Amino acid sequence: MTVVVAVPKEQVPDELRVATVPEVVKKLTQSGFEVRIEHDAGTGAYYPDDLFTAAGAKIAFNRADLFTGARIVLHVQPPTVAEIDQLTEGTIVIGFMNPARNLDVVKRMRERNITAFALELVPRITRAQSMDALSSQATAGGYSAAILGAANCPKFLPMLTTAAGTIRPATVLILGAGVAGLMAIATAKRLGAVVEAYDVRRAAGEQVRSLGARFLELEINAEGQGGYARELTPEEKVKEQQMVSTAVAKADIVITTAAIPGRKAPILITRETVAQMRPGAVIIDMAAESGGNCELTQAGRNIQDHGILIIGPQNLPSKVPFHSSQMYAKNLQSFLALLVIKDGAIVTEFTDEILVASLLVHAGEVRHQPTRDLMNGGKS
Repeated sequence: MTVVVAVPKEQVPDELRVATVPEVVKKLTQSGFEVRIEHDAGTGAYYPDDLFTAAGAKIAFNRADLFTGARIVLHVQPPTVAEIDQLTEGTIVIGFMNPARNLDVVKRMRERNITAFALELVPRITRAQSMDALSSQATAGGYSAAILGAANCPKFLPMLTTAAGTIRPATVLILGAGVAGLMAIATAKRLGAVVEAYDVRRAAGEQVRSLGARFLELEINAEGQGGYARELTPEEKVKEQQMVSTAVAKADIVITTAAIPGRKAPILITRETVAQMRPGAVIIDMAAESGGNCELTQAGRNIQDHGILIIGPQNLPSKVPFHSSQMYAKNLQSFLALLVIKDGAIVTEFTDEILVASLLVHAGEVRHQPTRDLMNGGKS
């Protein structure tokens, strides 16, 4: 039995990514899938319809043609409630779901008996590395953040020796050395800046130094579960704030990446610290969408305060949609290999640990406990 995979055009404003690319479509069709792409779904990422057609996909010019008979729907952003109503009961939807912010979508999927897998819930284990969409998109985001900082900084990043004298290199400070932070470090180094970085996890120091950056040391080990940082104690926060504030005040560009899954982003830069920064300095707050690491950040806006530019970017991976789509499509291709077995049969019992962890809704039930608690008003 041929499994039909549908890829709709993303509906979120300024979302340029697409959930699959011609290279992956070719491999899926060779494996026996029928792939349908909504007309112009890849245009924003510079994958026009003719490339998908050449790879073996069918172009659908309306949603009825796209979804009729589709067993699996691939998304970047969460589907809309209106889209869910167009799906056949039992359809499998895979993508980023951000359930805490989209409880109406989760509720409708439950009511419509849709099965949903949230890629942000894929466990960070060795087996799942090829499916780790959070990491692939964080890579794109970190790169975009460094470029955005350079574009808005009033200084050259590299050291220059000119007839008019020597230009000293700019200093870039990265707060948070996860995937996004490491990519920002590498990009800023390639642009010639002096780069410093800080992370509450000591283990990150080795990675930071391997990229040629200086790691700011503080005698705190906040290694948490799953590769994330734990929340600091009040005493640790004071020590961290003092060291970070000193480093921030000297930097020309500060890129913040600190986030705690499912919670508001921690404040790393206070308004008092901003007031101590050099005029013309730039803050790129990658945590803007979850509240921001800077006290003055406003998501989606550029704020000027004391001569400092504070940028709260949204959806940074969409700034490099060609490659972010390419990486994301390969994440989905690996994930599909867990769902579909020989002769096009879809797994009916989701016993694989990766599927269990990422299963959000199935058989009319919300399977993700934190989301279920939110829908029940915080009651388990």
